[in-house]
Amino acid sequence: MKKQQRPLPSEKEFHHLIELLKKSKENDLLEEIVNTSFKLLEDGTERGDLKIINSALKELRYSFKVFSPYRRVRKASIFGSARTEEQAPEYQMAKEFSHLLCESGWMVITGAASGIMKAGHEGAGREKSFGVNIRLPFEQKANTFIENDPKLINFKYFFTRKLIFVKESDAIVLFPGGFGTHDEGFEALTLIQTGKSTPRPIVMVAPKGNDYWEDWKAFIEKHLLKTNLISPDDMGLFRIFYNIQDAVKEVVGFYKIFHSSRFVADQLVLRLTQAIPDSAVSTLNQEFKDLIAEGKIEKGNATEDEANEPDLATFPRLIFHFNRQHWGRLRQMIDFINTL
Repeated sequence: MKKQQRPLPSEKEFHHLIELLKKSKENDLLEEIVNTSFKLLEDGTERGDLKIINSALKELRYSFKVFSPYRRVRKASIFGSARTEEQAPEYQMAKEFSHLLCESGWMVITGAASGIMKAGHEGAGREKSFGVNIRLPFEQKANTFIENDPKLINFKYFFTRKLIFVKESDAIVLFPGGFGTHDEGFEALTLIQTGKSTPRPIVMVAPKGNDYWEDWKAFIEKHLLKTNLISPDDMGLFRIFYNIQDAVKEVVGFYKIFHSSRFVADQLVLRLTQAIPDSAVSTLNQEFKDLIAEGKIEKGNATEDEANEPDLATFPRLIFHFNRQHWGRLRQMIDFINTL
């Protein structure tokens, strides 16, 4: 049966939408979205291409709506095999990890299917779980812990789903898995290494005696590090753990003093949960001078460009001209700040 098309807005509805657009604080960006839609019409874009744009835009709009009420709650995206059995030690570790993490005030995001994804939701509980399911030809059904929950989203495309996994999370947690687990892990590493994603902890977890991640690390060292395809500092972008308590401590501890970051013009702004002494700032300028493109690291307050985040206005800042190259070293700087 052919899907019934939604009718175009009436003249009255159209004028109402125009008034909403004019009143919006983000009308410049919304106007660009509307203009882009009209350009698609002018370009004579083929129906197949329009279907991709339409589906992607609808998926992202709905996802933002679902996550919006929880935007200031820390979340970890958890990955691992859908084939892991419930009695497997990996399943039990993922379940315990999620439980302990949520006891620290966090929430979890998983792919909503079985295996490690189900374990993540079981440990976190329904109220603290998000599910980002993918519609597959053989139908990937959501697990019973997230099924029919309003925080469950079903995606058509992997690329929109992967964007949400990273955009809406503050940490990436990987348990042993197949192609999908490695895909998500490498994507997260690439985004942080290139500065396309904000700094965050990436942890690999496995039972003691399981050499899954050690073998993976050996491959990285032999074929990427030793051949200069990555830098030594990039090895610090991830950590391997065999103890759940240590893994949770790594994730939560990353935000002990460091809170968040964003670029304002050509400067990097690091928001902190508490002020640090002037002596510590002097140490940062000495120990991490290789990160500074010009000037020095200085204390600061919220900038005018951060006015759209008023709830973060009172957080103390460190502001400097970051060279935008050594992201592994920036991670080391954040680790140092968290020890102060």
